Amino acid sequence: MKSINPALNMLISEYPEHSAEEAAGIVEKTWQAGLSFKETGFAYRRELFRSLALLLRSDKNRLARLMTGEMGKIIRESEAEIEKCALCCEYYAEHAESMLCDEIVATDARRSLVVFQPLGVILAVMPWNFPFWQVFRFAAPSLMAGNVAVMKHASNVPGCALAIEDLFLKAGFPNDVFRTLMIPSPMVEAIVVNPRVAAVTLTGSGPAGSSVASAAAKQIKKAVLELGGSDAFIVLEDADLDRAVKVAVTARLLNQGQSCIAAKRFIVHEAVVEEFTAGLLRAVSELQVGDPIEPATQVGPLARADLVDDMHRQVQTSVEAGATLVCGGRRPDRTGFYYLPTILGDVKKGMPAYHEETFGPLFSIIPVKSEADAIAVANDSEFGLGGSVWTRDIVRGEKVARKLETGAVFVNGLMKSDPRLPFGGIKKSGYGRELASYGIKEFVNIKTIWIG
Repeated sequence: MKSINPALNMLISEYPEHSAEEAAGIVEKTWQAGLSFKETGFAYRRELFRSLALLLRSDKNRLARLMTGEMGKIIRESEAEIEKCALCCEYYAEHAESMLCDEIVATDARRSLVVFQPLGVILAVMPWNFPFWQVFRFAAPSLMAGNVAVMKHASNVPGCALAIEDLFLKAGFPNDVFRTLMIPSPMVEAIVVNPRVAAVTLTGSGPAGSSVASAAAKQIKKAVLELGGSDAFIVLEDADLDRAVKVAVTARLLNQGQSCIAAKRFIVHEAVVEEFTAGLLRAVSELQVGDPIEPATQVGPLARADLVDDMHRQVQTSVEAGATLVCGGRRPDRTGFYYLPTILGDVKKGMPAYHEETFGPLFSIIPVKSEADAIAVANDSEFGLGGSVWTRDIVRGEKVARKLETGAVFVNGLMKSDPRLPFGGIKKSGYGRELASYGIKEFVNIKTIWIG
């Protein structure tokens, strides 16, 4: 596996892959470790995760630089991601026991209750765009519940994958409770069908999710999928435009736009679309594109060269179909996998910028005539992950939010994940939930005990 710096298009390091036999051996060791780990109590696991949170914070600078070097995230976002992982560890350390405590149910029995018990080995297939956060948001609840885990991380962030495994060991977790599999994608199915693996969680593309879910279904194994998104950012005619524009820039350009929950379709009422577009253009024009390791940089490179090519195809094809190129639409003259922040106006049905997930710094502005039209356009998507609604009338905002076909909607706020709230989608954005009490219960046996 090769780690390539996307800002410099330069090899950082190469890592040996595990053979099929080595990978199977790691799964076996993890299963063996799970036999004793599931018998440990919440108090024991709580202290491990508190130690892990401290370790993440104490090593934040090194870990952030590793992340930025491998996938191009600007350095302050990398640092924030490490902090979010630490918070997630602390959240589940504090709340896992109460989330999974026995539930007493009144029935015709002398005593009846519901208990929550770990499943065993969880396989996690993880993406590159949030190489630490995506891992910890599955690992913290899963391991606090008493499960153990093997992870196949994205092949372009092998350094991050190994660093995460090392963090678990340094925090005091027993050997083999959390392991990284250095394997290519074609070897994943063999791990899914391995009888020692109890369930699978995947964050990634639709095709990857379909493949892994199919393999799991054939083995009658539980799967949780968090896939792509094409989130709507609805701006109604009574919105606070200054605030909406400011958040729109962050919502689209966080992680260079390489986020499933990035705002991608800006559905704007025609009464304010010109003002919104002008404000967006002013804000985008002031952004500094540069080396992501430099603190002043606001927009860095995309993670891989093929992502730049695909973004340019989506922009060019949409313009050829009638979209208006407001700004950007090209690669800057510099080394690395860069694409300038781009605004497309007059985006309509039939264009790639309307239908496809756009994984990069592209603002697709879709004018609408009414609130009803905005809802219809927002729901006219094969995806259903998240979205936001902008209006000064919060009652109206909640009404619109209830009508959107997504797993989450934020009214007058940035769509984001939060350990306290369930996270996941519907339609082709996947199924199942991560985070909150819903996420920790995805990978436990919800068992009824009836005593006569």
